[in-house]
Amino acid sequence: MIPRLAVWTNHIMAKQGKKYLAAVAKIEPREYSLEDAVPLVQKIKFTKFDETVEVHMRLGVDPKHADQMVRGTIVLPNGLGKSKKVLVIASGDKIKEAEAAGADFFGGEEMVNKIQSENWMDYDAVVATPDMMRSVGRLGKILGPRGLMPNPKTGTVTTDITKAVQEVKAGKVEFRVDKTGVIHAPVGKVSFATPSLLENAATLIGAVVRAKPAAAKGKYVKSVTLCSTMGPGVKIDTTRYNAKQV
Repeated sequence: MIPRLAVWTNHIMAKQGKKYLAAVAKIEPREYSLEDAVPLVQKIKFTKFDETVEVHMRLGVDPKHADQMVRGTIVLPNGLGKSKKVLVIASGDKIKEAEAAGADFFGGEEMVNKIQSENWMDYDAVVATPDMMRSVGRLGKILGPRGLMPNPKTGTVTTDITKAVQEVKAGKVEFRVDKTGVIHAPVGKVSFATPSLLENAATLIGAVVRAKPAAAKGKYVKSVTLCSTMGPGVKIDTTRYNAKQV
């Protein structure tokens, strides 16, 4: 006899599967311009919650080589639709600055100890002052795999705590190519006005294109896909992104 929970789960999965397939059927087998893809992703959304819209870019780089690593940050002009929780690890007056800037959590060595002893992860971004990096370095195995380790290249190791906190709160997004040569990044919510979501997506893609390493050879942007959290992907025409001028 099949348990009731299993029957109910299968029913829900089948129902969601039908909705997903219905959404797929609305996508033509071609590459769309970004201007056409954004409203399409919004139109075919079928869940009840406000899904995040994501950009996935496959790049013609080999991340195993340091000179082909692609990473950077960008502040999206229209935010992400969600205020991130920011932890600041600092000392002295910089702790007061973090509080005044609107950081959700702030402190010094005690924050490092809390993360180590409790595996505490109730935050979305970590900012640290340079003088605290010797202590923060102990958190590499905890924060690193989650993409939360402070780094000077992304502006999260800095003495300008106010600017760092405000940028994260405003919708700062960090992008980094993974070991398969793909960048995954959020660009907003399905509920955004179409022009706002389009501007965010274009800003993110433009930043990745401008971050092309000098060592990258051949076609740089191999593919771009736009999708919502639960929805199918819509393929984007990459012609403009591989042109000499973007």
